[in-house]
Amino acid sequence: MPEGDLVVRKSEEDGVHVLTLRHPPVNALNTALLGELGRSIEALDADPSVRAVVVTGEGAYFSAGADLKELATLNLSDAPSLVARGQALFSRIEALGAPVIAAVNGLAVGGGLELALACDLRIVGDSAKLGAPEVNYGLIPSYGGTQRLPRLVGPAKARELIFTGAMVPAAEAVRIGLANRSVPSGQELRAARDVAHTIAQRAPKAVRAAKRAIREGADGSLDEGLRLEAQLFETEVLRSTDLAEGIAAFVERRPPKFRGA
Repeated sequence: MPEGDLVVRKSEEDGVHVLTLRHPPVNALNTALLGELGRSIEALDADPSVRAVVVTGEGAYFSAGADLKELATLNLSDAPSLVARGQALFSRIEALGAPVIAAVNGLAVGGGLELALACDLRIVGDSAKLGAPEVNYGLIPSYGGTQRLPRLVGPAKARELIFTGAMVPAAEAVRIGLANRSVPSGQELRAARDVAHTIAQRAPKAVRAAKRAIREGADGSLDEGLRLEAQLFETEVLRSTDLAEGIAAFVERRPPKFRGA
């Protein structure tokens, strides 16, 4: 597939954007796809009208992770820079101002799981499976999986999944907190889009401030997190016109019309 067609970006109403990985048959994350994904994220990050983003995969796979055939052709001296680029991209997805939702169809394994972990929410089809099988190939998760997975499911469970390379079915993923919810297979994109449009109807500056407080506060002490929360409340919320609109809409018993200002 020609470069430029590996990630399809679709804009919907309300500032919702859908990114679809298109690298058949398994949406492997080769360098060309990662490059396109990076450019798409950069464009979304620069667009203040973006209110929510959905990431999904075309076909039967969300993503099977790194392209092992491509890795086999790389010089070992190139591996550290490849890892650095992948980590930087997934960190940028995690830090995107607007919430990002992974609609997981089929398999999300290896780098595919790490991509889903970089998203704020994960909605999985009930036949989906997730896993970190890198140890089966003499590798370790290196796009942030060793760091994000323990923060999401706890260190003990993360060790079990990473050390064994075990696959996690959808119901178990929900139970351990790896996924937010499971829906009938084939409905994961629609469900993720529904959540994205719900988020898009909320006050954008408040949503972005809440995301930042949660993300940055998790890496510090409770006191540091509380200070960040108070700072964002003052600088991002109190000074927004959306706050006045939200209060007025409540008093007037009408839906608010937030402008993201």
